[in-house]
Amino acid sequence: MSGLKVVVIGGGSSYTPELIDGFIRRAAELPVAEICLVDILAGQHKLDIVAALARRMVARVGLDSKITTTMDRAAALQGADFVVTQFRVGGLAARARDERFPLQYGVLGQETTGPGGFAKALRTIPVILDICRDMTEICPEAWLINFTNPAGLITESVQKYTKVKCLGLCNVPIHMKMTIAKLLDADANDVFIDFAGLNHLVWGRKVWHKGIDVTASVLEKMQDGAALTMKNIPDLKWDGDFLRSLGMVPCPYHRYYYMTDSILAEEQAAATAGGAGTRAEIVQAVEESLFKLYQNPELAEKPAELEKRGGAYYSDAAVSLISAIYNDKREIHTVNTVNQGAISGLPTNCVIETNCVISKNGAMPLTVGTLPPEIAGLVQQVKAYEMLAVEAGVHGDSNKALQALANHPLIPSVRVAKQLLADLLSLHAAYLPQFKD
Repeated sequence: MSGLKVVVIGGGSSYTPELIDGFIRRAAELPVAEICLVDILAGQHKLDIVAALARRMVARVGLDSKITTTMDRAAALQGADFVVTQFRVGGLAARARDERFPLQYGVLGQETTGPGGFAKALRTIPVILDICRDMTEICPEAWLINFTNPAGLITESVQKYTKVKCLGLCNVPIHMKMTIAKLLDADANDVFIDFAGLNHLVWGRKVWHKGIDVTASVLEKMQDGAALTMKNIPDLKWDGDFLRSLGMVPCPYHRYYYMTDSILAEEQAAATAGGAGTRAEIVQAVEESLFKLYQNPELAEKPAELEKRGGAYYSDAAVSLISAIYNDKREIHTVNTVNQGAISGLPTNCVIETNCVISKNGAMPLTVGTLPPEIAGLVQQVKAYEMLAVEAGVHGDSNKALQALANHPLIPSVRVAKQLLADLLSLHAAYLPQFKD
């Protein structure tokens, strides 16, 4: 077969039209012959709807890329050049449980941060390792582009326990870049941000516009009420004195660490009988509406309503990264990859999120050096949690699981950590085979 084969695991996701849109816009530089959408039997209905829309999208622009579907992952991986993972073990129902169960202990419930993110990681790790075993046997030269959350932690599991070539990807850095460009009334191509940290814990250490350091200007605009936020994170305004003293641009997810009390109060109110519901419960309504739109036989492009789902700029991030690898562009992208000494004081084999030069050989992180004390402690603590979470998820080790939760900065005590662990192991037992005797 001439041209590339891209396999999308979790192909029935509402995000898939974003990805298809990205391949359409980069068709001149990426000769994609086939996009194979893979899902599980429970996702058959959504997969069929998404695939039909994808076929209309490529037909509308006259693109000669075949859209195929299958439930047979091994068959899909035959001849794959790139594999994109964007799946959610247990679906939105599991996410809703993740968001609710910590609240009774006065702890934040969130998809990727804190005990909810830990539960998601434990469910996801066995599946991603299964996928990697298949890739090692069937398409050992293929690249895995992991978008499945928590992206950094899942990528670290792959990097430490498989031989698959893998980069983790998140739309937070590109979302920050696009939002900051709007704040500056500038072309995003003229904005460069020095990103360093971890997935969902990344800072813009410096912001440049046409080579001029404009960090202070960006922070001033944020203090004036211009927010860097995302659809899935409460839009709480940053404290001006804090931003000024920090001197760096926090990512939207930092609200969970820097505004814990306020966000917890919002989450608890939303989860009450008269509240708006957790984010997962809101997303279920959004997705229902999206899939009704997707079924319209006249729809042949990505609908504007998809932005409400929270995946803005996903296609830009994912497809431009694939193009940079395939075309050996040696461009700078912000990805999750092995530290290799880029951030001093963190293990060389752990995964960080930072700016990297991307080529056909993968990612070469740009040197960061020693993190300033304003952020170093939080990074160290969250990375310790992530490393323990990887070991717990891979080996089904309850001791590592308890230590992971006890080390997480959002969990107040060992007593609460033990209660959270018991709850999540019970709630998600069906998806945690590694913890069964």
